[in-house]
Parts: sequence; structure tokens; C-alpha cells
Amino acid sequence: MNLADFIEADLPGLIDDWTRYALVLSQEESQLTEMQLRDSAADILGAIATDMRETQSAGQQESKSRGDKEEPNSAFNRVARLHAEDRLSHGFSIDDVVAEFRSLRATVLRRWQKTSPSGAAAFEEMIRFNEAIDQVLAESVRHYAHRTERIRDLFAGVLAHDLRSPLGAILNAGEVLLHDEGLSAGGARAVAFVQRGAMRMKQMIDDLLIFTRTRLGDALPVSFTPQDMGRICRDAADEVRASYPNAHIELRLAGELRGRWDGSRLSQLLVNLLTNAVRYGTGPIVVEAAGHDGQVTLVVSNEGNPIPEHALPTLFDPLTRAGPADRRGTAAGMGLGLYICRCIASAHQGTIGVASSENGTFFTVCLPCSPA
Repeated sequence: MNLADFIEADLPGLIDDWTRYALVLSQEESQLTEMQLRDSAADILGAIATDMRETQSAGQQESKSRGDKEEPNSAFNRVARLHAEDRLSHGFSIDDVVAEFRSLRATVLRRWQKTSPSGAAAFEEMIRFNEAIDQVLAESVRHYAHRTERIRDLFAGVLAHDLRSPLGAILNAGEVLLHDEGLSAGGARAVAFVQRGAMRMKQMIDDLLIFTRTRLGDALPVSFTPQDMGRICRDAADEVRASYPNAHIELRLAGELRGRWDGSRLSQLLVNLLTNAVRYGTGPIVVEAAGHDGQVTLVVSNEGNPIPEHALPTLFDPLTRAGPADRRGTAAGMGLGLYICRCIASAHQGTIGVASSENGTFFTVCLPCSPA
């Protein structure tokens, strides 16, 4: 009896063994019933048996060994998605999901060994079965991980959104207190500290909102109006100087610097780049803006130790950082600044890149003057 026929013939016994193991993994508060566990096992084993009966070319086998994705509506994908959704919604960890499949593999092979043929035929059957198990497992884990990430992003987005209201109340109350003529000098200083801290928190929350919205597939909202890039650069430099009085920032402006952009977003981009230069670099910081042929190029450069080469490929990814830094400033420690810069550049149909060596670190932003 070949392995596919054995699976179908011994299906009740295989399901009994797997269900007992899955019930042990299930948390006490889980509402996943024994019937749901049995249905899931039957679906997966049925899909595996069907796959093992299909003709498989050498190319298809190689594709499986590489872990290539199946078609979205394939039997494996449907079964794996349902299995992952069930386990996630009932409190199974991803380790539990892997353990289930490990148990299923061992159960089938152990029971089949008692009746299996010997020689090359049995070996080929086992290879085909293991390929199928690995494929369903990979797809189930992939979907579980995707769903988990989405749930975390939704949570972060809701948290950031809901924090804005009480934070706004703190800022407004601080503004009222600062205009109270009866406030003592010590009280005024304390309120000023509260306001500065609340403003930093507001920037971090705004960054977190941008992160979650883009992770969930929403485009970064932008509003294009006539702008002067020179003025945006000057204002961003002044803002950073206010936070870092010892920062030496030099502006170099050339060419046609007028266009249609979202001024507040580009200011945010430049402030993020300048703040990074202050925190990570040494010596003077240079901001260059040059307009030509319907495009504006911004370059923010600084001296200091170069960014490690291994960090460059993921430098604009969220929640990453090239190395230790001064932990002052907005969003310090969150690792979202450069990711948000990339989002802003993309929303303007532009690009952002970095080059770093012993000669300095250069962040270059290229933007069309009138994004479509």
C-alpha cells in the first residue's frame, strides 16, 4: 500500500493521534473544540494525499525544496490559511503550530512504517510526503506570521491615535497655565518642561501613526501646494538649532527651488535628517538644495564615523538603527526617522539614498518639482 492510500485508509487513527497532541498544546482558555481539531487534521491530510497522487516534475520538486509559494487559491494555501487562522484565534503560539506539524509527520511515518514496503519505493514515498508536510507547514507559518504582524500594527495604530486626545489636553492646559500671571517662576519652568516633553511625545506618536498606516497599506497623506524649498531648508535648520544650540548647520542653495510639494512633510524629512546628523555625526552639517531640469536635489552631509556597510541595506527599514547615538531628541530610540523619510520621498514620487565613507555621510533626496 502506498503512503497516500495508507493516509486515507488509516485517517481515523491518524486524526486520533494528532488530536490528542493538539489538545495538550491548546491553552486552557482556548475555545478550539476537539471537533475543530479533527476537521483541521482531516483537511490537511486530505490535501497531502491528493498532492502525493499528482504527477510531479523535477522542476516542481526543486521549486518545493526552495520553499516557493504556491498559487494563492491552491488546496495547500486554503488549508494552511484556515489552520493558521484557527490556531491564532485560539491562542496557539507559532511554536505550537510547528509542533503540531512535527507531531503529524512523526505520527504518519510511525504508523505507516508497520505496513510500508521496503526499498527505493518507500524512500521516494517518504520524500514526497515530507515535501508536502513542509509545504503546508511553511504556508501556515507564513500566514500566521502575516496575521500576527497585522494585528500588532493595528494595535499600535489604535494606541497612537487614542493617545493624541489626552496629549492634546495636556498641551492645551500647559498653554493656559503659561499665560497665568499668578504662576510662580518655578511653576512656569515646570510647565515649560511639561510642554516640551509633551511636544516630543506628540512627534513620537505622529511618527508611530505614519509607521502603522504605511505598514497597513495606506499611502502617506500629502497635500501639494506652492512651496519654496529654500525657505523649507532654512526653517528646518532653525528648528534643529533650537533643539541643539551647538549644532553648526550650513545652507547652500542654488538654482530654481520653487515647486509644488507638501511643505510640512518635507520639513519633517529635513528635520529627521538633520537630527540624525547631529546625533550620529561630528563637526559641521551641510544642507545643499539645487534645482535643475524640473527636479530638486537635497543633500544632507556630515563628518564622523561612517555607517557600517552591513547596515546600509536596511537603513531605511522601520525599527532599525545603524549604531548607538545620543538619545536626546524626538523619537529617540524608536528607529522610525529614516523610514519616515523614505515614506515622504516616495509620496512625492522621489527617492532617497545614502553614501557613507571616511569622507563623510551623505543623504541624497531627489524630488520632481511638480509631482503628479
